[in-house]
Order: sequence, then C-alpha cells, then structure tokens
Amino acid sequence: MASAPQPQLPLFYNDLLPLNSRDHADWKAGSLDSAAYLAATHAIPLTSDEFVDAQRDFPIVFTAGENPLPIALFGLNEGVNTFVGDDMKLNQPVYLPAYARRYPFILAKLQQGNDDMSLCFDPTAGLVGKTEDGVAIFNAEGQPTDYTQGVLDFCRRFEEAGQRTKLFMDELAKLDILMDGEIAITRNDMPDKPFVYRGFRMVDEAKLRELTPEKLDTLAKNGMLMLIYAHLFSLNLMRTLFERQLAQGKVPLTNDGGPAPVLN
Repeated sequence: MASAPQPQLPLFYNDLLPLNSRDHADWKAGSLDSAAYLAATHAIPLTSDEFVDAQRDFPIVFTAGENPLPIALFGLNEGVNTFVGDDMKLNQPVYLPAYARRYPFILAKLQQGNDDMSLCFDPTAGLVGKTEDGVAIFNAEGQPTDYTQGVLDFCRRFEEAGQRTKLFMDELAKLDILMDGEIAITRNDMPDKPFVYRGFRMVDEAKLRELTPEKLDTLAKNGMLMLIYAHLFSLNLMRTLFERQLAQGKVPLTNDGGPAPVLN
C-alpha cells in the first residue's frame, strides 16, 4: 500500500494512509491509551470553538508570523509538555484540543488541484491494524461501521471549526488588535533574572478598549468578544504553567545559571 502524497506532514503525523475497504476490509481499531505523541509538543493548535473550554486549563496565544493561528500552551519551552507524565499518560484531567483528539485520523487532500478530502490515518500510531481485537472499521458489505462514521463526522466537524477559526482570525486582522506578546516571570530565588517569553502574539488590550461602542457591540453580538476575553483571561495561567514546568525541573537555564527563555 502506498502512502498518500505528503510534502509536509501535520504535527503528530509520521505517515498517512487513506482508509479504504479494499486494503483495510478486515482491519480493526483499538484504543490510544498512550499520550506519547503529545510528550514533546509544547503548543497544540486550537479552534476558536474551543476557547471557552480550553481557557480553564491552558494559556491561549497566537502564533507569530503573517498568518497567526490560535494555540494552547502545554509548556513554555520548545519540546516541554507539562501535562504528559513519564508514564506517557496525561497527568491530570484537562481539556484536550480536538486537533489532538482526532489523531491518528485526519481528512486530507490526496491530489493537488483536487479539493476532495479523504479519511486517512497514521499507521505508525498503532491504533488501526489487522488484529483480532478491536472495533471493526468496515462491515461485511465493505461499508463504514458506526465507529468509522463517527470518526469521519468528528473530522468533518473539526474542518468546519477550522473555517470558523479562519474567519475569526481574519476579523482580528481587520481590527488590527494583535500585538507581539511578551511575558516576564520572576522566580523567588532569582529576582534579578526574570524569564522573558516571546515569540507569540496576543490581543492588545489598549487597542481593544479603543474600539468604538458600535464595533464592540457587533463583536458582542457575533460572539467574538467572548472569545477575545477567553484568550485574555487565559493569559493568567502563564505563571501557573511556568510553576508546573519549574516543579518538574523543565525550566532550562543558560551556562551562567540564568534563564534561557524561548517560546516558539
């Protein structure tokens, strides 16, 4: 079976195969008990639909660059995920972004110039295979089972949420209220050496306050203002996340013992 053309694989995915009844008629799906695929990831893409749920557990910021996207921070340094333990399990009940929950499945375009999307999976995840145990992928007639239909529906809803997120980000760009973010956190034992985290974008509260009452009223009615405040409230969790990282011994230092902050 040949893998689908993949010039650049999305985050988490090591390979992609299109799911089909010809090659996978008798394959089954197990359960993904390990969170190992998350362990070295400090930032996970987030849809705007998820802001209210995610802001209880993670700081929500936006990526740097010309086309910023919302991300949930699981750590403040590259490769640090404070929510995955040494046993490769989530170490506390937290909201898991839909981007991560859909793994190892994904809707992908298999041919350039063709907008049709096919349900694919990452075979390296070990969730789907030719095994005795598990849930059937296709029935005896070669049709998707309820399990597979549920996966497909979830992936479709994720794509739809992605479109709403794009509209949200387009509106933020029109409002011109995003700014380069910077968070300085000081440890009690190093008061003269703050950890300064950059490399992300956030809403500029000063610019938000300067919007006209009419514009604010529009944002309130279309639901955007709630999402903006969910993002702003979530920034209070930056210090909490830093303290989690510090308690786990995952705050990197420079050779002179000072902070080596970076957030990309």
